[in-house]
Order: sequence, then structure tokens, then C-alpha cells
Amino acid sequence: MPRPATGQILERKSKDGRVLRTLRFRSGGRRHTVPLGVVSRAEAECELGFVMADVARGVWRPPQRVDVPVEAVVPTFHEFAETWWTLHEREWRPKTVADYRWKLECHLLPTFGHRRLDELGVADVEQYAASKLAEPARCRPGRSTRRSRSLHRSSKQQRTDLIGRNPARGRGRKVRERPPIRTYLETAGQIAALMNAAHELDEEAREDRKHVQRRAILATLTFAGLRIGELCSLRWSDVDLSTGWLTVGEAKTPAGLRRVKIRGALRPLLSAMRADHQGSDGFVFATRTGRRPSRENIRSRVLLASVERANGNLAKDRLPPLPQKLTPHSLRRTFASILYALGEDPGVVMDEMGHTDPALSLRVYRQSMRRGDDEKQALLTLVERTENRQESRVAVSGAVSRFRESRPR
Repeated sequence: MPRPATGQILERKSKDGRVLRTLRFRSGGRRHTVPLGVVSRAEAECELGFVMADVARGVWRPPQRVDVPVEAVVPTFHEFAETWWTLHEREWRPKTVADYRWKLECHLLPTFGHRRLDELGVADVEQYAASKLAEPARCRPGRSTRRSRSLHRSSKQQRTDLIGRNPARGRGRKVRERPPIRTYLETAGQIAALMNAAHELDEEAREDRKHVQRRAILATLTFAGLRIGELCSLRWSDVDLSTGWLTVGEAKTPAGLRRVKIRGALRPLLSAMRADHQGSDGFVFATRTGRRPSRENIRSRVLLASVERANGNLAKDRLPPLPQKLTPHSLRRTFASILYALGEDPGVVMDEMGHTDPALSLRVYRQSMRRGDDEKQALLTLVERTENRQESRVAVSGAVSRFRESRPR
């Protein structure tokens, strides 16, 4: 005769003090457990009796696990953007965080935030681009639209499992942007006019503004090709006047970490400043309190003020004004153009500019090679033959005279 089936009740206390009960018994030569959860002892004994009766009759079967299908919930664009932002924010630099926040809050979320991802299609993306291009442009035409849609494309490509296909990707989705007009100083006369104007402002500055070396700042941008952020971060430890090299140790790209030759036009200006800062390792163009200079102040109080003075001086001589919309980066382009005009090797120009794309350097090279021999000689005189103040004044005066002679009649 087979042995009668027997079982027992196991008890275990949870962390919150409740008693959890489980049935344990043998059936079909195997041991089984059936968790009951939080039930009383009497309820557990009753359930054990029912189970053992089924086991004795041979009808008991282990409980089958039933998987209830869960419908995937597709988030809205706003919900997905918040998750995407949380996962990747720590990977980005502070400027990238600010840029992405602007693109999301000012462009993408107001348009797509309330829409589910699977509701967005190619037509929605194209309509978004068309509506943005129709708005009054507060920046270069198409640029904000192109950048925001690029973010839309890069953020959604990581979760195409939710929507099957990213509507912002594919041929024909890119916003066609008109190439911007990139300004730079084309002639030695224009460079000389700007340097003269900066020198005049330095001479007229109040005593509490004498620390703002406008001419030296503009000369460093023009004859060393620094980006404005690199200029603001420049320290005296980066300037080696004995060997004639300037080291850029803080740049926005790895290629930007480089050495730049201190050419004749820049050397006397830095030497004069260094004489007043012997033994100091502070910022070269520090504020009155020794802090890092502000980019905005350099743009407005140094460059724009010098351009305004230069245009006033040129107007008195009935000469054409400097190119419109000059920026600190315009002077960096001027530096590249000068190097090519002086016959520097393209590889040297790439190294001193911190470029990695030869195509960019060659575009500047083509513009520079259009200069005539007289203009190249004027640049050479302005850049390399200004070792002292007297020679500098002579070179500048000669460049302005040639600029005056070349004006349209």
C-alpha cells in the first residue's frame, strides 16, 4: 500500500513583523512548496487539508504561472526628453548642457512636447522646419532650425524600438542653410587702421582703465590667431619671450593645444606688458583685480570700440570703413590669411591655428593668394618689421598710405 501523502506548514517572519506561511509536501515523488502569504494558522491548515486531499486522489497539479501581457506605453516627447536628459547630462560639457537646454526649451518642447513618439512622422518634422524658417531670424537663417532638428534626430535615434523609425533621420531632412559671410581684415591698411584706433583709445583711457591694453589684445588676436576663450585664459607662464613662442594650454578641442610663434608685431607689445608684471603668473590681460577677463567686455569695450574709432578715422580721410560685423574670430581668420600671404607652409598654418581639417585651411589659402605682391609686402612690413615703437609707427603709417592710395576714385 502506498504511503499516505503528508505535508507541513512553514512559517517565516518578514522585516515588518508579519508571519508568512508556506505549504510544503511531496507529490509524485517530488517535493513542492506553495506560498500562502500572510494568512492565519487556521487558514493555512485548512488549505493544507484541501491540497493533501487532491494529492491523495491524484488530481493535484502545481499552480501554473500566467503571464499577463503588458502593453508597452509609448511616452510623449517631453517624457522621453526628460529621461534622455537624465541619462546623458553628466556626459556633456557645461556649454553643451546650456546649448541643448536652449534647443529643447525654446524649439522642440513647445512643438513636440505633448505628442507621443509614435505619433510623430516625417510630415511633422518637415512642417516644423518650414515654420521655423518662416519666423523672423534672430540668428543666421536656418541655423537654429538645423541645430534643433539635429538634436531631435540624435536624441530619438536611441529609442527607435518605441517608434520603429526615426522621422528626423534620412535623406532630404536636412535644413538647407545659406553659408554665412565670414569677415576678416583683407589688407595691411585695414589692420593698421584698427591698431591705430586701439592705440588712440589706450592713450585716452582714464587711469582706472589703463590696465585694458586694447592694442595688445587686438594684436594677439590678429598676429597669434587665438580664439577669444584662449585669449582670456592666457597666462604669463604661457608666454616665452626669450624663445619667441606662445603656448595655448586651454582650448575647446585637443588640436587647439598648440604653440604659436610670437611674431615681430606682437613681441614689443607683450615685452612692454611683461616688464610691468615681472614674476607674475596671472592672466596676461587680467582685469584690474587680477581676474580672468570677460569675453563680452573684450568684444564690446575693446574690439567694437576700436572698430568704431577706426571707421571714424577712415571717414575723415574719405576711406572705406572696415568690414561690417567684425568679431574676435574675424581677427583669427585674419591671422590665417596673413600667414599664407607671408608664404608659410599650409602645415605650419594648420598647426598654429589648431586646425584638423585641411579643407578649412585651403579655403583661407585661396582667399589669401589673391593678394598682389605689393599687398603681401605691406603685410610683411607690418607683421615682421615692427621690433620697436618707432618702426611700428613707420610701418603702420606706410600701410595706411597704401590703403589710401588704393581706394576707389
